[in-house]
Amino acid sequence: MSPVRAVKQSKPPAAGREYQPYLEAAWGFKNHWYPALFSHELPEGTLRGVTIAGHEIALRRAKGKVYALSDECAHRGVRISARQMCLNDDHLTCWYHGFCYGLEDGVLKTVVGSPKDPLIGKVRIRTYPVEERATIIFIFVGDEDYQPLPPLTSDLPIRITDDPNPTPYLLDDDLFICGIHGTAKSNWRLGAENGFDPGHVLIHWDNAIVAATDSFIPLGFHPTSPDSIKVIDEPNGPKGLMNMYNAGGYELITENQVAGIKSRGRNHHYVRTSFYLPGCLLVEHWPLTNWAVYGWFVPTDDQHHEYWDIAFGVCHTEEERKEAQFKHEKMFKPLHFEDFYSNDIFAREQMERFYRERDGWNREQLCELDTVVVAWRKLASRFNRGIQAPPAGRNSPS
Repeated sequence: MSPVRAVKQSKPPAAGREYQPYLEAAWGFKNHWYPALFSHELPEGTLRGVTIAGHEIALRRAKGKVYALSDECAHRGVRISARQMCLNDDHLTCWYHGFCYGLEDGVLKTVVGSPKDPLIGKVRIRTYPVEERATIIFIFVGDEDYQPLPPLTSDLPIRITDDPNPTPYLLDDDLFICGIHGTAKSNWRLGAENGFDPGHVLIHWDNAIVAATDSFIPLGFHPTSPDSIKVIDEPNGPKGLMNMYNAGGYELITENQVAGIKSRGRNHHYVRTSFYLPGCLLVEHWPLTNWAVYGWFVPTDDQHHEYWDIAFGVCHTEEERKEAQFKHEKMFKPLHFEDFYSNDIFAREQMERFYRERDGWNREQLCELDTVVVAWRKLASRFNRGIQAPPAGRNSPS
């Protein structure tokens, strides 16, 4: 792991000051890599549409390769992915009037009912860079002429090397990967802050996975020194923050006598969280020791985000993969991906009304637990590659 530097605690600034760019990023950050689909969701010869940071994108798999193009036909503006019309392996074809665009360059190659049309070769739709890694299709979303194209690894969590028993890295070999993604009815920033917020563990106090594994979970992590947070700033690489739960920077709150509540669970195991631009959470040693969880918060528009939650561990043999599949079906899926994660989605969606309709970014009353939230807002404001503007005709007060 690269050297990290401490972030000093300070009183959270008023909105519009030290993290103004973050406050303007209702539609997300542009010029970053985002997950779009699991590989199995786009079989050979099929077409799917996604929306990332307001960009409507059509994904097509042909001859094993994934292509991403604008999902708006230049002719009459319909979404090309609204209906499947995959006539051959060379084109993205609009189902309405048969405009056929080259998969590689987006140039209009022919019109089904007008093969000599003068528009052919003169009209194009934009294309997007694609990488398919670790059973996930990633798209680089932002300015079409953005150069140089950063590597996918610059928008993923760092490889952990400071742990004698490190968790795996997403691009390692021999991984068993399982997970979910879906739409949450909240702005992406509320999802991101919920995922990395050291005070939000209270919503998991009574979750089924805590009872089933008898896992110790505190009522909250109270920051006590600047060592509670470290900044990840790798040259041409990931930018993020790490919560140093086990390095003396936090006090683990196990009881609140006024509220009459105590922590649950007796089994302690090492867990650490970190968060990276453009919005990816890493949880080490969860839901099991030697496993890792990545969670992405992908902006859709200014009121919704696509949440991703994947867990993975190393499986060198077929027997180990069968055991991992068993754990996924009997434990990870029902207890983590469904029950545990549903509490996070509920919390984010409950915040949406306050932040969108009640001027929440100016009215929020942040407490000491929110030191890391403020640090994230500052870091995101400094290191993002651009603020995504609303699509034409869309303005956002968020």
